[in-house]
Amino acid sequence: MVNGEIQALTIAGNDSDGSAGMPADLRSFYARNVYGMGLITAAVAGNSYGIEAAHVMPVDFIKTQFDVLAKDFKIRASKTGMLADSDVINVVADNYDTQVFGPLVVDPVIITKHGAMLLEEEAYETFKKRLIPLANVITPNFFEAQKLTDEPLDSKESIIAAAAKLQNLGAKNVMIKGRHDNPEQADVSDYILLENGDSFWLTEQFVNTERVNGTGDTLSAVIAAELAKGFSVEQAIRTAKAFVHTAISNEIAVGHKYGPINHWAAMKNMD
Repeated sequence: MVNGEIQALTIAGNDSDGSAGMPADLRSFYARNVYGMGLITAAVAGNSYGIEAAHVMPVDFIKTQFDVLAKDFKIRASKTGMLADSDVINVVADNYDTQVFGPLVVDPVIITKHGAMLLEEEAYETFKKRLIPLANVITPNFFEAQKLTDEPLDSKESIIAAAAKLQNLGAKNVMIKGRHDNPEQADVSDYILLENGDSFWLTEQFVNTERVNGTGDTLSAVIAAELAKGFSVEQAIRTAKAFVHTAISNEIAVGHKYGPINHWAAMKNMD
């Protein structure tokens, strides 16, 4: 019998094309030798061209998922993804128990990597007040960090200030992902501020590709998987950064337009 005691949970939406959301999270858990569970918050009908429809799960169903998982499993770490509105954010915040579900990695999923808002303003405020204080690690992209902190992020100093503001909102550890929407840029640099005050930058070569769906999901899922295995936050983040860079660097041909990153390549090329 295979030992499945190392368990992690994704609290997220399901993307029907498998490129992002819960499918990307579960692939990431698998790739890091962690048994993954999924608490679904929404379902999206979409393909590589775009999203055509979405359905948010009823809050009583979301609560029941929390209840049944808590009765049976010892989940060692969790992550959030798409939490579509204030009701969903509130039910997640009301039912999340760090003693049962472990440390929480919060992938904000409030603004796309191109700057488009995914949450209404009311839900955004609920996210700030209810979910950020639960975050052991928060992983906003460039635009999300701008929105959450009102910092321009146009210099290293403003990025450092933004990370401090996110800690002041309640997140213990912060990873602000670097901007990566300029085909002429050479590198992507992420800034990390740890709970103990230590900080560092992680830089990888920029890869100019349209096959980046699920990048943020995968990053946060790998962090959660490594935390579930008992690694430090710093090591979990370093592993996740390397995993995602490898997955982006080795394109996979799925769909006709915006495709997923390559979890197979990352799994094969990392311990």
